[in-house]
Amino acid sequence: MSKVYKVGFIGTGVMGKSMASHLQHQGHGLFVYTRTKEKAQSLIDEGAVWCSIKEIAETCDVVMTMVGYPSDVEEVYFSEQGLLNNAKAGTYLIDFTTSTPSLAQKIYRSAKEKGLYTLDAPVSGGDVGARNATLTIMVGGDEDVFDTCSPMLKALGENVLLQGQAGAGQHTKMCNQIAIASNMLGICEAVAYAKKAGLDQENVLKSISAGAAGSWSLSNLAPRIINGDFEPGFFVKHFIKDLKIALDEAEKMNFKMPGVEMAKEMYEKLAQQGFENKGTQVLYKWYE
Repeated sequence: MSKVYKVGFIGTGVMGKSMASHLQHQGHGLFVYTRTKEKAQSLIDEGAVWCSIKEIAETCDVVMTMVGYPSDVEEVYFSEQGLLNNAKAGTYLIDFTTSTPSLAQKIYRSAKEKGLYTLDAPVSGGDVGARNATLTIMVGGDEDVFDTCSPMLKALGENVLLQGQAGAGQHTKMCNQIAIASNMLGICEAVAYAKKAGLDQENVLKSISAGAAGSWSLSNLAPRIINGDFEPGFFVKHFIKDLKIALDEAEKMNFKMPGVEMAKEMYEKLAQQGFENKGTQVLYKWYE
């Protein structure tokens, strides 16, 4: 995909807006839809066209979606006004939402019957990765479709890999979220421990982030914790959704994940306390 395309982008929230902006700056014609139009205003100001989902499906060569929940994905793709019922044959549909593997497979089968091409391509890297076009993109789908779409995906991320057939991208994203769940527990406990021990938290971070404890979350989210910044790079409410998907998939495989179960319970209690729209680093408040 080296030439210019008409690209539709549905869902311009914390991450989607930055992702759409990169495509716009590459010279692609950008058509956008989000439930709250104001969230797309900066893209519209730079020339993006505001459309309904149906109009995007009828107009665009490539449609990308970045919405909140599997139920939103279901509506965007399968409703009467949705993508599968209105896109012209040959359109590429790429879903960046973290959703269920079974839904990704359902979309793939339905799209194939209509002559459409699909990829499930959930991402990791949060708001920082979206802004800097350094996302990790985990892809499921046919190899030829992946090869065709790779140049556009690589405009959004630095680590773009095909993991297997439809649904494999979503399964890989679950592995990512499983690793993050226990990692966030460790990060928050470590930062809180440093404070209890009377240490300079920032100085501690300089030491441990450069050693075996180092991780993306430690380097990017621990400084926010120390500065009292709990605004979302990734929402608590969406992380709870992801952990539920991971546990559901694990149950189907008769596989136990006590770390994920503990993290989910802690995040659910934080959500009940009104922190569902904060970032995942708000877990630190457990230890304050």
